[in-house]
Amino acid sequence: MTTEEAYWNGPAGERWAKYGQQIDQSFVAITDAWLSAVAPRSTDRVLDVGCGCGTTTRLLRPRVASALGIDISSPMLGVARNMGGDYLLADAASHVFEPNFDLVTSRFGVMFFADPRAAFANLRRAFAPAARMVFACWRAVELNPWATVPLEAAGDLVPPSEPVHPTAPGPFAFAQAEHVRDVLRRAGYEGVTIDPCDTTMRLGATPDEAAAYTMKIGLLSRAAADLDDGVRSRIQERVASALERRGTTLPAAIWLVAAR
Repeated sequence: MTTEEAYWNGPAGERWAKYGQQIDQSFVAITDAWLSAVAPRSTDRVLDVGCGCGTTTRLLRPRVASALGIDISSPMLGVARNMGGDYLLADAASHVFEPNFDLVTSRFGVMFFADPRAAFANLRRAFAPAARMVFACWRAVELNPWATVPLEAAGDLVPPSEPVHPTAPGPFAFAQAEHVRDVLRRAGYEGVTIDPCDTTMRLGATPDEAAAYTMKIGLLSRAAADLDDGVRSRIQERVASALERRGTTLPAAIWLVAAR
């Protein structure tokens, strides 16, 4: 099992499975923007990459001919399968696909590839003639207050993070548009378009609810994962105070990427 598979099949995957409904609520505006960019057709056979708990696959299914969700997380696919539909537990970066898909898409499922060029090349081998790819990924972290405000509020209560390469696998691996374009071109894609989209992330109905959410999902949750309950409680109080001032629906900056 790779490091990424271990992560998404361990406590992180279980946490995302447990809070899947709350995550969906936070992503409503983002999902609308992604679905509009995808522009599904009734004849499309769709591969939904990194489908998680299956929300995006279920949204696509009534709009297309068929939709298959694929993910490496057994806990999240367990949730997806309980809701119905077709899902595959496998690594989209290495699974051998039949070239049967008219549309390959993802909402935040492609930024974690260990070798993105090889992974995208593998996904392109899943293309039927005249197929296309459309996906959403995060822009720069500093353009995403939903991520930075909780971390800044926590301040010195969280340990300093280890420096990582800006294109290392992770939520913001595709923040640089030219990096995305280069990866896709080297993987054999043509007609690459990368459009910025400014939308929102709803962290919760109240500051307290939103602060609790940031302790479960996102950058702060990772930074505070190993801290004791007393420190975590203090962090949550700080975040709630910050969100009382800033609001619980914050800007979210994404790229909408298309290629063929």
